[in-house]
Amino acid sequence: MRCGLQISKFTWPGGASAIGPTFKRAAQDAEAAGLSSLWVMDHFFQIHQHGPPEMDMLEGYTALAFAAAATERIELGTLATGVTYRHPGLLAKTVTTLDVLSGGRAWLGIGAAWNEEEHLGLGVPFPPLKERFERLEESLHICRQMFDGDESRYAGTHFTLERPLNVPAPLRRTPILIGGSGPKKTLRLFAKYADACSLFDAGPDAMAARLAILRGHCDDLGRDPRDIEVTALSRLLVSRTGGTSPRGNRIWTVDEAIDHYGRLAEVGLDHVIWTLPDVSDHTAYEVVADIVRQLEPVAAGEW
Repeated sequence: MRCGLQISKFTWPGGASAIGPTFKRAAQDAEAAGLSSLWVMDHFFQIHQHGPPEMDMLEGYTALAFAAAATERIELGTLATGVTYRHPGLLAKTVTTLDVLSGGRAWLGIGAAWNEEEHLGLGVPFPPLKERFERLEESLHICRQMFDGDESRYAGTHFTLERPLNVPAPLRRTPILIGGSGPKKTLRLFAKYADACSLFDAGPDAMAARLAILRGHCDDLGRDPRDIEVTALSRLLVSRTGGTSPRGNRIWTVDEAIDHYGRLAEVGLDHVIWTLPDVSDHTAYEVVADIVRQLEPVAAGEW
């Protein structure tokens, strides 16, 4: 199993001047702990699940480029770019630039967008959900075409590109991760376009149910579901001794964490992406590294 880290908060002691050094150290700690991937949210305001919109938030691709310069191996992506935020031709160019400058480590993470508050706040159009999904499917087609070096004209309902030139090309075939969990539209897009899908960790039973739906869509489209890397975003609250956090949340022991993710692997999880209570805590990565070492040999379908 591959393991990754999502950094979703940038409000740390020391104010704005400390964000750069703290983020750099967290990226380097994640890489040193053996994590395979590093992700940031692609939002412009902090989302309410993590705090008020006035909390610090970095633009995603600038942050990833900064992390790329501070690391050597760890893969880099957003969870996930809202399709409304960037024209697909410019998005493909941005991700390709990250890939070239990082030595072939970029992912495209993308979804249908949902946070109306930041759209209204920054003057970004927020079309109805049906149109956002139409734009998402067109954007997926455009990005794959540009990543593959196809310069032929693209004409869709929402986007027209006369010459989608993308030079230099990505150093590898840029993997596309699609975020979301809707059984009819989103999971079908997984089956049609995704190299990886992003789900939430709601436990083994919920994941098994979602993956059964995904396999059905793959069967309809004639695609092998094993070609889609299954990822899950999960909050990791763990210590050597376990216990209870100051907020009353259960803290797992290392063995409990490994058992939980092992059971997720058994139903099909390939890649867990963790959020941590405090990514700036250098000592936390010692426990993370221990879990990574024990999960690495576990393959999807095994436990």
